[in-house]
Amino acid sequence: MSNPFVRIVEPLDPKQPLKKFFNLSKLEDVRYARLPFSIRVLLEAAIRNCDEFLVKKGDVENILNWKVMQHKNVEVPFKPARVILQDFTGVPAVVDFAAMRDAVKKLGGDPEKINPICPADLVIDHSIQVDFNRQPDSLQKNQDLEFERNKERFEFLKWGSRAFKNLRIIPPGSGIIHQVNLEYLARVVMDQDGYYYPDSVVGTDSHTTMIDGLGVLGWGVGGIEAEAVMLGQPISMVLPEVVGYKLVGNPQPLVTSTDIVLTITKHLRQVGVVGKFVEFFGPGVAQLSIADRATIANMCPEYGATAAYFPVDDISIGYLMQTGECKKRPQGRDKEKVMCTKKYLETVGMLRDFKNSSQDPDFTQVVELDLHTVVPCCSGPKRPQDKVAVSDMKKDFETCLGAKQGFKGFQIAPDRHNSIVKFNFEGCDYELSHGSVVIAAITSCTNTSNPSVMLGAGLLAKKAVEAGLTVKPYIKTSLSPGSGVVTYYLRESGVMSYLSQLGFDVVGYGCMTCIGNSGPLPESVVEAITQGDLVAVGVLSGNRNFEGRVHPNTRANYLASPPLVIAYAIAGTIRIDFEKEPLGINASGKKIFLKDIWPTRNEIQAVERQFVIPAMFKEVYQKIETVNKSWNALDAPSDKLYTWNPKSTYIKSPPFFDHLTLALQTPKTIEGAYVLLSFGDSVTTDHISPAGNIARNSPAARYLTSRGLTPREFNSYGSRRGNDAVMARGTFANIRLVNKFIDKQGPQTIHFPSGEILDVFDAAERYKQAGHPLIVLAGKEYGAGSSRDWAAKGPFLLGVKAVLAESYERIHRSNLVGMGVIPLQYLPGEDAGTLGLTGRERYTIIIPEKLKPQMNVQIKLDTGKTFHAIMRFDTDVELTYFHNGGILNYMIRKMAS
Repeated sequence: MSNPFVRIVEPLDPKQPLKKFFNLSKLEDVRYARLPFSIRVLLEAAIRNCDEFLVKKGDVENILNWKVMQHKNVEVPFKPARVILQDFTGVPAVVDFAAMRDAVKKLGGDPEKINPICPADLVIDHSIQVDFNRQPDSLQKNQDLEFERNKERFEFLKWGSRAFKNLRIIPPGSGIIHQVNLEYLARVVMDQDGYYYPDSVVGTDSHTTMIDGLGVLGWGVGGIEAEAVMLGQPISMVLPEVVGYKLVGNPQPLVTSTDIVLTITKHLRQVGVVGKFVEFFGPGVAQLSIADRATIANMCPEYGATAAYFPVDDISIGYLMQTGECKKRPQGRDKEKVMCTKKYLETVGMLRDFKNSSQDPDFTQVVELDLHTVVPCCSGPKRPQDKVAVSDMKKDFETCLGAKQGFKGFQIAPDRHNSIVKFNFEGCDYELSHGSVVIAAITSCTNTSNPSVMLGAGLLAKKAVEAGLTVKPYIKTSLSPGSGVVTYYLRESGVMSYLSQLGFDVVGYGCMTCIGNSGPLPESVVEAITQGDLVAVGVLSGNRNFEGRVHPNTRANYLASPPLVIAYAIAGTIRIDFEKEPLGINASGKKIFLKDIWPTRNEIQAVERQFVIPAMFKEVYQKIETVNKSWNALDAPSDKLYTWNPKSTYIKSPPFFDHLTLALQTPKTIEGAYVLLSFGDSVTTDHISPAGNIARNSPAARYLTSRGLTPREFNSYGSRRGNDAVMARGTFANIRLVNKFIDKQGPQTIHFPSGEILDVFDAAERYKQAGHPLIVLAGKEYGAGSSRDWAAKGPFLLGVKAVLAESYERIHRSNLVGMGVIPLQYLPGEDAGTLGLTGRERYTIIIPEKLKPQMNVQIKLDTGKTFHAIMRFDTDVELTYFHNGGILNYMIRKMAS
């Protein structure tokens, strides 16, 4: 059927009649001008893709009537303009695509139908680790080791870029996915197939929201959901409420964008924005650069929203001009293209003037922040929303030491608060105590994309060196820029040498410490921490600091701006009051305070204006896809079907489709399920699907050893996401896992039939061999943290049929649905405690023949107790996926038939 809105199609420029757009201003509907700008993007996509099949005219009306329908829990489809992936989540996506081709062929279909339909970019940024630091050649050594460990994965990805149409690979060593997206891949307005329309993106990384800072609507989805979008399916989403976040005032001179985002994160956590869009407005937005906005948008998952949108304004247009023309770019940013972008946005009413309050749309609710009230701060020690003013850091940490074990407590006995452990490092004697900094990392696209904080760190380093300050050599310092542009302006401005003198050499271009790829600490440091049972500290300019994520030996981890990372590295401890205590004493005996070396906003802005220029963006990105010689030298097959190597420990054909038939299977009641694990609140995807190192005593290690590998060859869990045998064994393998069945932290559980305490995988295998289904019990925010499809795939392979939780993180619930695992939610006011559940019962979950979204289902226990829970299939589309056994099964059946 033809599009019913074809009447509003017209050329943007009469001189180019073949370049058209849907002119939303011609809708002649007064409701359009009152819509939040983020909702206008959803509306345009619905109008453009309206075919009365996947997208219906009624969907368009629901979005247009947002002010009323936002409260009705109504489902709308959304077809993003493109998909972006990083290699940890991208490898399993390409593995799934390869396996889906095999499955379609097996069912008698054409395997080449399995192909990305909408543009997809995969940036390899998650594989490099900080194995070497504080050396001039650290970067080259880490990159060499990255290729040595990941050659097989990289060859597979290179095969994928050749075998699949519409899939672009950005090689390793180029930068961090979201910074590359911001500086290189983003279009703002798409010019595709003869039409102009707003750029929008979903990504297999929760921090995809960073691109919202440029006015490109984007958010993270599960890898499984992203694969469906790549295959041309719309996302089915509940029409979101939109919280208007009004920014007023000007930041104080010593405040950084990091301080602003940590303040906003805590504020919005308190407001409660889970499942909602946040849209920024007000005169304060005009005070923020695109880099500042991107920093704020990046941490959207930490404050729980789906998207954190800054509509396009003249500053956004200026950024497109600044980042310059590059012929290799997917879509140019030359002056003509940028002016065309501006004209389109003006015409459809999507160009914002933040100083013009008459443009302010309707919002679900409005909250406000006066930027002048923001003070320098950090967040920690275990969660990004736990903001602490820098002036309170010492006191707060010391309170945490003695507090009960929890998000703000370590339960260290009072008589041990001042314990000191002496150790020797490289022939010199040192001391560690609670609060000692052992990792200081300038890392993560959250901050490395922002010239103001990076140059601020460089200028602080310069002043520190000139004042005679140093960083103790045992502290693991590192600098992992988000793109080559950062290195370019740090070098050109003359501050790189000072960063190096303090130990902050460039160690790689990737996520590194922020995702747990922090590499090993010196053995003597680890021994001292272990001997004293010390709460050692990591300080990083990242966006996540969940327990066990950054490094197994740093129990406290604080998020901080890059200048503060250096300051705490110099101090060597978190237990310092910068206002009263000096950072250090130089060779002349002079006390040097932080205020003595902190650069002013004017100093930073002057350097930024001089050295962050269009030419460097053009030079870096002109050669981004060819600059890595190791990547260029990789040999990869060109066959359309992948030839699986049975000896591979990195890439393995997954068992998801082994028994798939064209006929649908009727969902059955889950009979007599055992509880594999019982959790409290805030169990993250880091707990479910670790991304860090593979412990030598773990089931995954035993499997790899059986395949002839040595511990040095294990690599990380993240790098082995293309092998289901490793990932199933790595599921729930986090050393900080807190299972209510066990009285200590660790990846173990009780196998109830025998009463034995086993590793989680081993217990699940016993249950599976006996034919027993499994469930997981959990508290609030189950699945918080990074977007990881293996956090759903892993439990599925362990035999978990359902999860019963108080609430879910949005992306993780979607991933469970995508794998056919039932997300159950306690009724309001109920939980395991109120219902008297111990987890030692056996559970029968009654699955009716006729299902509907968010229906209540009955659960019977072997004790005779009965209660009800909400089956969290939120839309009819999700029910369709469940009936098919998951979204990938649905797509295979569709393509095969």
